[in-house]
Amino acid sequence: MAKTTSTQGTADFDWDALALDGYSHIQRSELSDKYEGTLTSINEKEVVEGTVVLVTKKEVIINIGYKSEGVVAASEFRYNTELKAGDTVDVFVECQEDKTGQLVVSHRTARMHKAWLRVNDVLRTGEVITGFVKCRTKGGLIVDVFGIEAFLPGSQIDVKPIRDYDIYVGKNMEFKVVKINQEFRNVVVSHKALIEAELEEQKKQIISGLEKGQVLEGTVKNITSYGVFIDLGGVDGLIHITDLSWGRVNHPEEIVELDQKLNVVILDFDDDKKRIALGLKQLQPHPWDALNTDLNVGDKVQGKVVVMADYGAFVEIAAGVEGLIHVSEMSWSQHLRSAQDFMSVGDTVEAVILTLDREERKMSLGIKQLMPDPWSDIEGKYKVGTKHKAKVRNFTNFGVFVELEEGVDGLIHISDLSWQKKIKHPSEFCKVGDEMEVVVLEIDRDNRRISLGHKQLEENPWDVFETIFGEGSVHQGTIIENKDKSGIVALPYGVEGICPSKHLRKEDGQNAKVEETLDFKVIEFNKDSKKIVVSHTRTFEEGEDKPTASSAKASSKKGSAGSSTSQAVKAINQNTEKSTLGDFDALSALKEKMEKGK
Repeated sequence: MAKTTSTQGTADFDWDALALDGYSHIQRSELSDKYEGTLTSINEKEVVEGTVVLVTKKEVIINIGYKSEGVVAASEFRYNTELKAGDTVDVFVECQEDKTGQLVVSHRTARMHKAWLRVNDVLRTGEVITGFVKCRTKGGLIVDVFGIEAFLPGSQIDVKPIRDYDIYVGKNMEFKVVKINQEFRNVVVSHKALIEAELEEQKKQIISGLEKGQVLEGTVKNITSYGVFIDLGGVDGLIHITDLSWGRVNHPEEIVELDQKLNVVILDFDDDKKRIALGLKQLQPHPWDALNTDLNVGDKVQGKVVVMADYGAFVEIAAGVEGLIHVSEMSWSQHLRSAQDFMSVGDTVEAVILTLDREERKMSLGIKQLMPDPWSDIEGKYKVGTKHKAKVRNFTNFGVFVELEEGVDGLIHISDLSWQKKIKHPSEFCKVGDEMEVVVLEIDRDNRRISLGHKQLEENPWDVFETIFGEGSVHQGTIIENKDKSGIVALPYGVEGICPSKHLRKEDGQNAKVEETLDFKVIEFNKDSKKIVVSHTRTFEEGEDKPTASSAKASSKKGSAGSSTSQAVKAINQNTEKSTLGDFDALSALKEKMEKGK
């Protein structure tokens, strides 16, 4: 029983009433509340103000009124070499207690945080701030603003183009914050915006007084391939490349240079006067007005080729005075050619004035007029019936154009190419660039036309064929093809005859076929149309076999005459595709001997 009583007494004991430090539970609670009240209430990830307690070479101890003091690396205060105990600084609470129970703060982060808030506020208010230009970078400069690195584009440094960025490095400048990228925390500032505001009033005064024809002094601000921008004192105008000089200008740099001061005239501007067209050449008299009054059509002039085109060349005979030499006036030749075949830009040429219009300021020139016209003595050089060599230039469906000499072309009609060969297109007979021998058939000096012939170099074989293939004569022939219900028959001497289908019937009643060799009687001979009509049927229908023309002619010749005829026929048969001059001589000999035999 006594043991049980002892256990119950321990359980009922008031341990809280027992205070080893002499304070009761209630007193301790009151003291704890008072202590907590002396501490500053802080939150992580916010900026608070603290007091520097101690500064060493490596660390700065800062009291922010918390349980423990913050320790910051001395390098974060490198910008402030005069920092001392008692100074007030901002710190960013990274963590209230780390693993060791130490407060973690950062002065650099606090500065960046406050600077970012300040920059955003400046963008909203449009306040002018001062920054330090740290260095040059691609496309602009890096500027320190409130401890933040901001970008100053080259185009925002000044109202005029800046070619040397290095002159601004290491200097303090005033800026306006013009753009902030919240995601990447990028800041863009502008110094140009300040200057533009200052020039706006001056610009309004200049624009209000602008008038067409007014002459102003300006400075070359920028040079492009199409013109020059002129600063008129806060207002920009453009001199187009065509308004720089009365002469040809390849690039404006030939006329002006950057920062050059010059007088310009206002040519035009829009209703808002935001686009101003200026002129420089208009301040000089037009070169056509100063052109020599004694200059007339037919006079010789000398100039420089300034522009080339396929159709001709522009030649500058004086600054701003140009004449066109059309490609047709460069040579007496009538062949289509490009002007580049005769001259190039930069060439100095002599020409003759063909037309001159001072009011329209136009002039046409020619250089072929300085050379003799090959047509002036055409009848003397190319008499009708004379033979010449010519070069094939081009074809048409109806003939061949050949060149006898530079500027003298002639036409060989397709019918004048060959006596015997049937030519569908001239390209079957010759090629471009071939040299041909021709005979002059006709000359039309007024229209500059010469008709030429090639077959006329040889005697017409149909004069001989007329004596050989007379109507009623019989010859051996081979059917080579069927065409238009008729058979084409190859006869002696390379001659072809036409055999109508009804005349192809053989004695056995069947029709002759291709590649059959039979006797054929001439039933029609037309020398003008070079046409021979033959019949196989007539050789047996008339009831008697008649000797062939060749055998009849041969029997009428004796001795050496017959031998010569055979040799002539043999010579002709050696070339049935294209007759030569020798073949026709043999035919002539054959004809002559036949006539003597008669």
